[in-house]
Amino acid sequence: MRRPLPLRRLPAVLLVAGLSVIGLLLAPAGPALAEDPRPTVDPAAPTPTSPYPDGPPQGSAPDGSTVGGERLDTRGQVTAPGAPPLPEGIDARGWLVADAGTGAVLGARDPHGRYYPASTLKALTLLTLAPVLDPALVVEGTVEDEAIEGSRVGLVRGGQYPVDLLLRALVMQSGNDVANALARAAGGVESTLAAMNETAAQLGAYDTVAGTPSGLDVAGQSSSPYDLALILRQLVTDPYRLDVLQTRIAQMPTVAGYEGYQIQNQNTLLSDYPGTLAGKTGFTDAARHTFVVAAERDGRRLVVSVMQAERRPVHELEQARRLLDWGFAVPAGAEAVGRLVEPGEVAAEMEAAEQLAAEKTAARAAAEATSAAEPVGTAAAAAPGSTTGTSPLVPAGLATGALVIVAATVIGRRRAVLRDARSEAASDPRGG
Repeated sequence: MRRPLPLRRLPAVLLVAGLSVIGLLLAPAGPALAEDPRPTVDPAAPTPTSPYPDGPPQGSAPDGSTVGGERLDTRGQVTAPGAPPLPEGIDARGWLVADAGTGAVLGARDPHGRYYPASTLKALTLLTLAPVLDPALVVEGTVEDEAIEGSRVGLVRGGQYPVDLLLRALVMQSGNDVANALARAAGGVESTLAAMNETAAQLGAYDTVAGTPSGLDVAGQSSSPYDLALILRQLVTDPYRLDVLQTRIAQMPTVAGYEGYQIQNQNTLLSDYPGTLAGKTGFTDAARHTFVVAAERDGRRLVVSVMQAERRPVHELEQARRLLDWGFAVPAGAEAVGRLVEPGEVAAEMEAAEQLAAEKTAARAAAEATSAAEPVGTAAAAAPGSTTGTSPLVPAGLATGALVIVAATVIGRRRAVLRDARSEAASDPRGG
């Protein structure tokens, strides 16, 4: 059963407050129904060590609709009409193939399943941090970087590492130590996670909840085949971030007696599959193998994501390769089963719906307040102790609620202007 996500921005909070005032005054007495909470991480819960036994939860937009179209509201498999048969050996529990140019989804399985993402989440880390960190900024390694669990590039306490090198190492060698260092440079892990989740929401990636900048498993952290495709599609449109993702070899510096060394990109399709643009691998015990990749052929770009895959009998990168071949075999212009939404599209629709609802509620409240007021020149006021009169608190409360709604609308519009400004800044190809 789908669970709508609550409103999170300040204008929405003010709006809810205003509507609550009106509701308390006009609605009949009775117990209020609590909203279902937005999925969040729970660091206090035991760390997941295996996939969901009965499959992951299914995600949706905040209003409960299916992002990208209702045909993507499936836990099974869906393909474009007239498409060739799917390749053999695809054991990924969730996958998606889409045209990165048009956004047309050509095929998918459980596209909105909220799986553990593993290190494919680093694609979101890159998308979020590259625009706000100066590539020339030097970050110093710490003991915390050295001690982080999972895959590491090998940052050393006291080492001096430019952000540009760290961004490349983040995707090439999937360094959890690098993710930690970049988050520190961006103001800390908590503020980085908040920014990552805001970036995901702006993209329309509502299945994604970031709980670590590295993708290390934590209860409640998630992404989906659909969301990974949204994220990588956005990354490959930016020249600098695309260059970062295409880096095959990089040199780590010499640090305090530790000799420098070379690192290589773990995405072997960069050299093995002609036309590969970018990709990101991932693995944890809970996520199993995850991978997202984009490739170009004859001017047509596709993006493929696979989640909760195994390496036997078919390696997850080979599964992605086969799905790419299948996608390129689907005729361009074939009827899509859904589409990848544009950045800001779902958020704008939600804000427009919220504003329309607020205006309707304010108008209804004003009408009810007018009808509730005593007309001028009526018979004598109600006798002392009478329960038939109208409380003077009602008009005052309705006025307060209306004022709060107006404030929410004004702030919301100001926020929209600020978001537009941030979007223009993020279009800088160097991400500075």
